[in-house]
Amino acid sequence: MKAVPNYTVIYFDNDIVVLNKRSGLLVAQDRYDADAPRLDTEASKEFGKLFAVHRIDKDTSGLVIYARNADAHRSLSVQFEERGVKKTYHCLVNGHPLWEQKTVDLKLEPDGDSKHRTIVNPRGGKISITDFRLIGNCGPYSWIEACPRTGRTHQIRVHLSSLGLSIVCDPLYSGNQKPVRLSDVKRKWNGDVEAEKPLLSRLALHAYSLKIEHPSNAHEMTFTAPYPRDMEAVRKQFAKIFKVDPFEPINEAGGIQQIQQEDNNDKE
Repeated sequence: MKAVPNYTVIYFDNDIVVLNKRSGLLVAQDRYDADAPRLDTEASKEFGKLFAVHRIDKDTSGLVIYARNADAHRSLSVQFEERGVKKTYHCLVNGHPLWEQKTVDLKLEPDGDSKHRTIVNPRGGKISITDFRLIGNCGPYSWIEACPRTGRTHQIRVHLSSLGLSIVCDPLYSGNQKPVRLSDVKRKWNGDVEAEKPLLSRLALHAYSLKIEHPSNAHEMTFTAPYPRDMEAVRKQFAKIFKVDPFEPINEAGGIQQIQQEDNNDKE
């Protein structure tokens, strides 16, 4: 089996590098495991010294941007600190939300318990805001778009948990570690259940897009990261079966994409 690369390059110039990282790779050094594989260390072999301006969780895949010089680092750091960066994530959750759009404003405290999880702390936590949109329901799952206005550790995962929702295969905030299998959603699946390989068996959270101002010329730039193979396999199957696709634009009424069951004439 072909190895999955640690990252692919989305864009680079003299000031910035934008990468699409795989799940399971740290963005920068971790205080709990100094020797764990890191994206910045790996990418520096190709691009030279890189300056971190933000982070995404180890288990999250998707977009990470680095500065390549001190001036770019200052500019991007200010944009992130002042909430000038538009961040969009896609995730697959267990269950169905009862809302189409929701904003969660709960103060969060990182490293709040023995498992180093982030917890809600109304008094001592930091202001944390996430805007959610339901893309559509797919059998026992739902696709959700998350746009965090702040950048707290595990923010999206904790805010979803506060709504009674968990991201598929979340090792920290969900008791349900069941992977996504085609046999669970496709009525005419006739394969061997014992030999079936899951479509996805890791945290189903992907940093899909980033909108920034370029640190040198202030031009607005938007980057998007293709899904990794496992998440793309789920997207394609669910789009075929349920007619719900995170890549499709929201309908004119602003509502969720409609659920449609698998066509009876499907011959696969």
